[in-house]
Amino acid sequence: MSECALDLRDVRKRFGSAEIIRGANLQVEKGERCAIIGPNGAGKSTLFNLITGRFPASSGEILLNGSSIMGLKPFEIYRRGLSRGFQITNIFHRLSVYENLRCSVLWSLGYRYSFWQKLSSLPDVKERADEVLDLIGLRDRQNTPAGLLTYAEQRALEIGIAIAGDAAVILLDEPTAGMSRSETDAAIEMIRRITQGKTLLVVEHDMSVVFALAEKIAVLVFGEIIASGSPNDIRNNPRVREAYLGEYSAVDRTE
Repeated sequence: MSECALDLRDVRKRFGSAEIIRGANLQVEKGERCAIIGPNGAGKSTLFNLITGRFPASSGEILLNGSSIMGLKPFEIYRRGLSRGFQITNIFHRLSVYENLRCSVLWSLGYRYSFWQKLSSLPDVKERADEVLDLIGLRDRQNTPAGLLTYAEQRALEIGIAIAGDAAVILLDEPTAGMSRSETDAAIEMIRRITQGKTLLVVEHDMSVVFALAEKIAVLVFGEIIASGSPNDIRNNPRVREAYLGEYSAVDRTE
């Protein structure tokens, strides 16, 4: 029997009198790649913020590897093995690519910053930063200030920062947004490579990316997950077609 990496049980979020997430239920198995899709304003980013502790849920339960993470701070959830990338690129522009990755590794390993401690005395930090550099394909850009990277390279670095701590569960929020077709194809291959053997939960509007990456798709509409299943199940689900306003919908446009 498969083990559940992430389990959302009747999760709700209210902002004042407005209920944005209305009883979301979702199970993502260990090693599974799951995509969340839905119309604009469905609550996808809000759901990510609840899972990662950025917003407190109003009610319900969120389990990571069988243990509740409700009420934990983002860094506490991160150190339990769940990491995320953001919809808007979130990097240190003045630091080099390598320094960005090293900061993430230092934090994930629990090192405290010290004026007296030389980074060269931390071989485990260097080893992991070097490993991530190769995974995201930025070895030849390691000394470049992050702010001088192309947009696609910055997105790759953002994902590298997210995985630097070797989290087992990775959340990516629209990782290919704003990319050209060739950049998107390269990003898909990179995401496949770096999440091999890990659990992936991704929000993405580009359905070609969704069908290229996901083994499971969950459809969020007005704060509720109305369907989840294999890509083929979702293609043929009448409730999903209705949510996307017509028989010819986003779930058909995969090329």
